[in-house]
Amino acid sequence: MIRKGSDSLSGTGRTALLILAALIMGFILSGCKGEDEEAAELPEEESLVTIGFSQIGSESDWRMASTKSVQDAFLAEDGYSLIFNDGQQKQENQIKAIREFIDQDVDYILLDPCVETGWDSALLEAKEAGIPVIVYDREVKVSDESLYTAWMGSDFYLEGQRACKWLYEYLKRIKHSGEVNIVDIQGTLGSSAQMGRTKALEDAVREYPGWNLLDQATGEFTTSKGKEVMEDMLIKHGGNIDIVYCENDNEAYGAIEAIENAGYRIGPDIGGYEMLIMSFDSTREGLRLTEEEKIAVNTECSPLYGPRLRSMIEALRAGKEVPFKTFIEEGQFSAFTGIREVSADGTDYAVTIVNDALIEEREY
Repeated sequence: MIRKGSDSLSGTGRTALLILAALIMGFILSGCKGEDEEAAELPEEESLVTIGFSQIGSESDWRMASTKSVQDAFLAEDGYSLIFNDGQQKQENQIKAIREFIDQDVDYILLDPCVETGWDSALLEAKEAGIPVIVYDREVKVSDESLYTAWMGSDFYLEGQRACKWLYEYLKRIKHSGEVNIVDIQGTLGSSAQMGRTKALEDAVREYPGWNLLDQATGEFTTSKGKEVMEDMLIKHGGNIDIVYCENDNEAYGAIEAIENAGYRIGPDIGGYEMLIMSFDSTREGLRLTEEEKIAVNTECSPLYGPRLRSMIEALRAGKEVPFKTFIEEGQFSAFTGIREVSADGTDYAVTIVNDALIEEREY
C-alpha cells in the first residue's frame, strides 16, 4: 500500500536542497561580481587618453631605452592608450605616422624627429585637427612655432661644449703642448643632436690653437656605421689620429672595434701613441668602457623622457600652461680623477668619476 505523501520530499530533504541551491546561486553571483570588479579595475576603452607616438627608430641602445621609457609611462592601467610607430630613421615614415594619428583622432602626439626641417605641413594638419603635438629629444625648425605645443630635450651644443672643455682641461693637466689631430664621427646628418655636437667641436677647433680637425663623416648613430667610418679614417690617417670624437656611444663601440682590429692602442696617453676616444649618451655599456678608459670622457644624454612627458600631458589635461621649451639636466663621466668640473657657457658642471656602483645602478 502506498502511503499518502510518499512522492514528496521529507522536511530534511527539502532543507538540504534549499541549502545546495543557495550555495550554487552564491557561487554564480560571486563569480559574476568578480568579473564585474575585474572589469571595473581597467578603464573603459572610450575613457582612455589616446597618444600617438612617432619614434625615430631603434638604431641605438639609447633609442631603445628612450622608447621603453615612454611606453612604460603610458599604460592602459593608468588610463592611457599608446599607439607606437617606428619610423625606421626615415622622415617620410614619421610624417605618414603623424597623418595616421590624425585620422585616428588621437588626443596627443609625441614626436621625436629624425631631422630638424620638413615638418611644417604635417604639424599644420595636426594643429588644424586640434591635436597638441609635443616634440621631444631632437628639435624641429618650422616657419611657425605655434605648430607644436612644446619641446623637451637636451642642449646638444652645450653637451659638445662640455666635452670639448674637458678635453682642453685634460690636455693642460697632462702638459700636452703639441698639436692634436681630431676626427669626428658624426651622428645622423641634419639631426639637432648631430648639429649641436658637431658645431661645438668645430667652434673649439677654431678657439684652441693646435687643435686640428682631420676628418668628419657620419656614423648615423650606429655601431656598424661607426666601425665602417673609423676603418676608412684609419686607412686615410693611420697613426696620425690623436682624438676620436664619437657623437654617441654606439659609434664609439664601432670605433673601438675598428681601432683594435687595426692594431692601434686606445687610451688616454696620446703622447704615448694611444688614441683617446670621446663619446656621448652615457649608457651602461658606454660607462663600462669609460671605467676601462677606452672612452676617456662620456657626456650624458638621458633617454628617460617617459615620466617627464607624462607630467607634461597631465598638466595640459588639467588646463595648465607648460613651458614651450624645457632643457633637461645631464651629467658627465670619466675615469680620470684629475678633472672634477668643467666650465662651459659661464657655468661650472661636475664631472663624475665612474665606478662599478654607478654602472650597476644605470637604468639603460
